[in-house]
Amino acid sequence: MSDDLRSILLEQVERLLSDRSGPDLLRAVERGEWPAALWEEAEALGLPHALVPEAMGGAGLGWDDAVAVWQVLGRHGAPLPLAGGMAAAALLAVGGIAPPAGPIALAVPGEALAWGRRAEHAVTATGGEVALHLLSGAARQEGRSLIGREPADHVALGEPLARVALPPGCGPEAALLAGALLHAAQIAGALEAVLGMTVEYASTRRQFGRPIGGFQAVQQLLAQAAGEVAAAGVAAAHAGRAAARRGLAGGAFEIACAKVVAGEAAGRVAAIAHQVHAAMGFTDEHPLHLFTRRLWSWRDACGAERVWARRIGAEALARGGAALWPDLTAREEEARP
Repeated sequence: MSDDLRSILLEQVERLLSDRSGPDLLRAVERGEWPAALWEEAEALGLPHALVPEAMGGAGLGWDDAVAVWQVLGRHGAPLPLAGGMAAAALLAVGGIAPPAGPIALAVPGEALAWGRRAEHAVTATGGEVALHLLSGAARQEGRSLIGREPADHVALGEPLARVALPPGCGPEAALLAGALLHAAQIAGALEAVLGMTVEYASTRRQFGRPIGGFQAVQQLLAQAAGEVAAAGVAAAHAGRAAARRGLAGGAFEIACAKVVAGEAAGRVAAIAHQVHAAMGFTDEHPLHLFTRRLWSWRDACGAERVWARRIGAEALARGGAALWPDLTAREEEARP
């Protein structure tokens, strides 16, 4: 997608979420209320099938474009299960299966389905195959994520309606890689929101006759947080570009790095935000916890940073020390425009 078209798309998504989302909606989602109006408008914009090729009724976005959309979604607390549905539809389309209408859940091994109670279909993508499952009448165990409190359900998938082989570029862990990428992007977006809240609070909260943001110790904390936010955003965007160029399997290294960087940033920035907000940030009335809890939850989803760091290290050891620098520099050269 061209830069102009991407800007228009992101502006539409930002406007939609700014007008329809907010702390009240996030609290309603945590109570299990389905954001029907927001979902209908997202469907009207074609967002659930945005990664599907135009020939199959989608917008033909790439993984790099998706990361940009998911960052906007994260910046508003991801009030609807759009990211997973976009990734699920994309994997179906890559396998040549037309994605069905309605909410679709991305099924990652070992993880609950986001809004599985509302999804009409689920998609699995493991072992080099993608499968479409009908959830109507399936046994469901409703729940929610322990920290983020977002609806997360266990659903018996049963036999698929369709199953096909994926192209080699997707690899045997397509669902896991897509899930790690979307969570890294959402973390990057939510970090922007947390930093914005923290800077605003430091600018208005007064102590000893001046805003606390005027104290050097607080300024240092905010500068550290800003660096973490920037690093997470760059890592997620780089991973999206790698996946767009080489497929999910080809971009696995960058996706792993993005999940590690985003996870570490989530922990550090949330700690700084709550330190600056002090007791205010822990109250139910303040919106900060709506984002920091999601950061902590997304940090663990689809593999925490220690999981991906271990995989990066194991692959580097298997390749040998002599290959490390050439591997890294080759990827850097490829990433240049």
